[in-house]
Amino acid sequence: MNSPPTTRALRADITTLAVDAIVNAANSSLLGGGGVDGAIHRAAGPDLVAECRMLGGCRTGNAKITRGYRLPARHVIHTVGPVWNGGSLGEPQLLSACYRNSLRLAIEHRAKTIAFPSISTGIYGYPIEAAAEIAVSTCRLLLEEAPEAIDQVIFCCFSADDLAIYEALLEE
Repeated sequence: MNSPPTTRALRADITTLAVDAIVNAANSSLLGGGGVDGAIHRAAGPDLVAECRMLGGCRTGNAKITRGYRLPARHVIHTVGPVWNGGSLGEPQLLSACYRNSLRLAIEHRAKTIAFPSISTGIYGYPIEAAAEIAVSTCRLLLEEAPEAIDQVIFCCFSADDLAIYEALLEE
């Protein structure tokens, strides 16, 4: 019998993690941008953008998968988070869909270890506390539904403050 999946937070550069899949907080073109998206594209090299051109973009809340190329991760799962507009335009549901659809792609591609950035909390302006709560609760729910499908979920944080928020949620 397999042990239950582990969920943890750490402060690191997501492009350095040796996991089966890292998640990219992408824009809808999937062709690179700033923040995590730009860092992943730079680290993976030009073959990533070439593969992304073939995907035809991605809608908010959805996810698509590519190879990892020069990254230590085997796959990159690209998901487009919502822009924060106060929370009444479906942002919580769309953000939850990002995590759910990313995990489903990971399971479909037999990625047993996955690392998420804090989706939508950078330039898209989603408040970190609310975004982290959605991230943790959505992942927990999906892991309960399919506990043997994923071995580890990592929430990869950019700052010490973000890390503290995730760690507090994971202790609950």
